Formats: sequence, C-alpha cells, structure tokens
Amino acid sequence: MKILITGFDPFGGEKTNPAIEAVKRIDEDIKGAEIYKLEIPTVFGKSADLVESKIKEIKPDVILSIGQAGGRYDITVERVAINEDDARIADNEGNQPIDTKIREDGENAYFATLPIKAMVEEIKKEGIPASISNSAGTFVCNHIMYQDLYLAEKYGNIKAGFIHVPFLPEQVKDKPNTASMSLESIVKGLNAAVRAIVSYHDQEDLKITGGATH
Repeated sequence: MKILITGFDPFGGEKTNPAIEAVKRIDEDIKGAEIYKLEIPTVFGKSADLVESKIKEIKPDVILSIGQAGGRYDITVERVAINEDDARIADNEGNQPIDTKIREDGENAYFATLPIKAMVEEIKKEGIPASISNSAGTFVCNHIMYQDLYLAEKYGNIKAGFIHVPFLPEQVKDKPNTASMSLESIVKGLNAAVRAIVSYHDQEDLKITGGATH
C-alpha cells in the first residue's frame, strides 16, 4: 500500500507549521505501507496542483493531508469537506477567495473515505486527545481536503481524508490561554492514525459515536 501524506508550510504570520514538521517525522514504513511525504504551500489551487502531480507520479492508495488548527486542543480527524472557499485571511500568495466554488463540476461536499473513528480511537490509545471534527473550515485546509477527495474520485480507487493538529508550544508563547501540543505527541498521534488506516483499509469503520451537540 502507498500512502501519500501532505503537510502545509507556515501561514498567517507563523514561523512554523506543526503540520509539515510532523509529516517530516512520520515513520517511513507503517505496518508494511510505503509512506510518501509532500510539503504543499498554503495557497488555493497551487496546493492541489502539487497533489495531483504527485498522484500521477506515485499512484497512491491513500491520500492523507495534515493542517494546523490553532486553538484546538486535540488532534481532530475531519469528517467532511465542502465545495466552498471563503477565506477570512489571504493565503501565502495574497489570494482571498470569497464564496467561491472549489470545483464547478464537484459535489457540494465530500465525506472522508478513511476510517475516521478507528483513527481517533487508535490515537487515543497512545494517550493523546483526539476527536472527530465536522468542519474543516473554509480556508486552504478545507480546500485541500475537498481537492484530495475530488481527485481520489477522479483517479479512482483512492481513499482520502484530513487531520487537523494543534499549535506547537512555541507558537503560543504570545497567545495566552491558547492550547498547544508537543511535536512528539503530534507525530505519535499521526503514526497511530496511519496504523488505523492500514488496518481498516478493507474493513468497515468502527460503529461508535463520534458526534457532537454543536
């Protein structure tokens, strides 16, 4: 099995991004799966172009993208991506699309095709907080999750999904009362999530609650 894992570069004035820093440190071989890593820019459109090029090159079985969700305290596995760019801030090249469809020929939304509940449970087994998220936002993280799923359908027989990770401790020194997580814990959690992806590749996801009241 080939798993393509992508991570974003720093954005929004931050000097680092835990997404790409963690991706760089994920194990190279997980339960026999080959891990391919790709740094992508926090830029609408261009990020997806790089992913599509890599898909053509390596023909992965799975695409897992990782992004930063500053303010969240746990590792959150995303359930759904919507066909909407609505950028509160500009991306790294100054683009700020508002109320713009990501793909004119795409579905209104795509659900992750990875075993999201099994992934959360495997992360929790490592003693790391994790949960299902039902919104990936409307910035480049949602954009790339949507693009991953669109491209997975286009190229066929590819599963895809997205994980958000918290700030690193060094990122919150000037952000009082803002949650963070060590890079070591994030990497450990992502390795666990990938183990679940491999284990459940040909199985149904766990049938346990992962819902939220708001």
